[in-house]
Amino acid sequence: MGQLPCYDALEWAMPENVPVRCPACRREHVYAAPSYPCACGAPVSPALDRLTAPAVVTHRVWDEEWVAVRCPACGRGNQWPRPELGCPCGTVLRIPVVPGADHRSVALRTALDVVTAAALHLHRLGHRDIRRADQRPPSGIGLAARGLLAQVDPSVRPATLRDVECLWLTATTESAECMYFSLAGYTENARTRADTLGIPLFVLGPTGPPQPANGPADELHATGA
Repeated sequence: MGQLPCYDALEWAMPENVPVRCPACRREHVYAAPSYPCACGAPVSPALDRLTAPAVVTHRVWDEEWVAVRCPACGRGNQWPRPELGCPCGTVLRIPVVPGADHRSVALRTALDVVTAAALHLHRLGHRDIRRADQRPPSGIGLAARGLLAQVDPSVRPATLRDVECLWLTATTESAECMYFSLAGYTENARTRADTLGIPLFVLGPTGPPQPANGPADELHATGA
């Protein structure tokens, strides 16, 4: 696989497209919530509710025009315009937002969501210019930044001793630090070896930022990169 373009971590958190049917004319639309810039510079967009039908806007109330959304990069909460779609038939549709979306980070539904959550956390830790790593790891997806190699494992099996050692060897050949993000956690041998090598391990939950899974990760989480 060749070199992929370099992306800032926050460019990975693009708003998803959702299908929307106008209840008036039955026309189908594909809608993506607009992103707004947080004070920290990160793009912020609300999580859309796929299971709830859009409501027709017949009259406007000021308090209903806004939705609270929390920035996935810095955690700052802001009020942004509630998502709406204007159908060519003249109907204005209010797009439903996931309840509690103002407290969500990245909902992990796909492998890309897992990579996005890891990239956002790297950004919080102080890393910039995050990109896909040049070398593909034996499992998962590799991310790289200046002086750093990170492995992101979206599989449902815990990361193993071999996974941790392969990451460390690859990082050593590139004279880089390394860290590991796993959706399913780590085997005991993997944790022990990571502690010995000083590799921060993080576990990704269904929502919210990755959590430290060993001592080096606790230290990194407290001090930043």
